Parts: sequence; C-alpha cells; structure tokens
Amino acid sequence: MDAADFARACGYTGDSPALLDAFEAIRRNGIERARHDHMGRKAVIDELKQSEALFLASIGPALSAEEAVEDTNRFIACWRNMPRWRQERCLADLARARQQRLVARFFRRYGHRLWAREAA
Repeated sequence: MDAADFARACGYTGDSPALLDAFEAIRRNGIERARHDHMGRKAVIDELKQSEALFLASIGPALSAEEAVEDTNRFIACWRNMPRWRQERCLADLARARQQRLVARFFRRYGHRLWAREAA
C-alpha cells in the first residue's frame, strides 16, 4: 500500500504532496509502533511461560485466568463509566488492566498445553 492508497483509505481525496507525505509518515509510525508493542507483549508472555506459579503470581489476587479476565473486564467497564477527570487519573491502572487481560486470555487459551508439555 503506497501513501495515496493509505490516504484514500483514511478518507482523504486530495492530491497534496505534503499531506500524502504526512499520511505516509503516519502509516510508517503506526507500523513501527505496532511492531514495538507486539515485541513488548511477547516478551512479557515469554517470561511468564516458565511456570504456572509465576503466572498466578502475576495475575494478583485472582486464582485463575478466567477470574483474572473477569476482574479486568469489570475494571475496564467501571473505568468507562468514570467522569473524564477521574479517567485521566487512572490511565496507568487502565494500561495495567489491559495488559493483565491480554496475558490472562493467552494463558487461559494456551497455558494448559504449555505447562503440560513442561511437566512431561
């Protein structure tokens, strides 16, 4: 996808070279950011794959991946109902909850296979 195609996909119908260059920079930055974020998430999961006890310690008071997913979903729903000023103060908590939900979903789906293979 070149700059013009990306700009059209975003709804831009003009042909200004400056704006097309801006759309290309946005596209490149978005791809780089997505790769960087993916590598960060993969590093966290790779660290927790070592043992089930390490994973359970990371999800806090929850006793299972199911419970961790439910807790984070509840927090995210609660965060969405907060006033704007309070949401801004809890952005770090939201980021942690999203990270925990991602990890818990992964281990809910694949954890049994990983740790069964490790035990064998």
